[in-house]
Amino acid sequence: MPHKANILLVDDRDDNLTTLEAILTSLDQNLVRASSGEAALKALLEDDFAVILLDVMMPGMDGFETAAHIKQREKTKDIPIIFLTGADIDRHQVFRGYASRSIDYLTKPFDPWVLRAKVEVFVDLYHTKRRLQEQSRMLQRELGAEVDGPVRSVVTRLSERTAEVSEGVERVRERVLATDADGRTAAALRDLDRSVARLAEFVSALRGSS
Repeated sequence: MPHKANILLVDDRDDNLTTLEAILTSLDQNLVRASSGEAALKALLEDDFAVILLDVMMPGMDGFETAAHIKQREKTKDIPIIFLTGADIDRHQVFRGYASRSIDYLTKPFDPWVLRAKVEVFVDLYHTKRRLQEQSRMLQRELGAEVDGPVRSVVTRLSERTAEVSEGVERVRERVLATDADGRTAAALRDLDRSVARLAEFVSALRGSS
């Protein structure tokens, strides 16, 4: 069974959290509630997350302050954040101090289908990145230990796995083009492209030396 991604939903109102769960439940991922910024930071210490949906207007630690703490932590700084903002909040205020390719926003009342599509893109990116990491670990294991069979067979398997990851990236790209109007998600995808390209170059070099 494929690993399910964790999606963090942060809002001080239970009815808003219930609405988000209703929109995202069809993605079949793990939906984790947090009713405050403090609770969100605690959840981030305990698990890895594919994306964070973060309400801006919360009592105590608001969404901006919560995002600042998230981006300051090495473990969580690259987790994508989707701010859920009120119509009276200017988009430039949302990004002030948090200019990052991994921050997006939606204005309430938002279109449920748009929200679901944006979250799905980040979940797909998360799964693709995990496959890339698994591929890298496989490479380290195979090259760092005795293997059954010649090196060429190992390189062949690595090449096939790299091709699978590349195909996954292309599927994600199609979703990005359909949902990423301002190009912020595309920037995260470019980082993934570079990682896949480096791995493909390394596998190609191994093929030439085997």
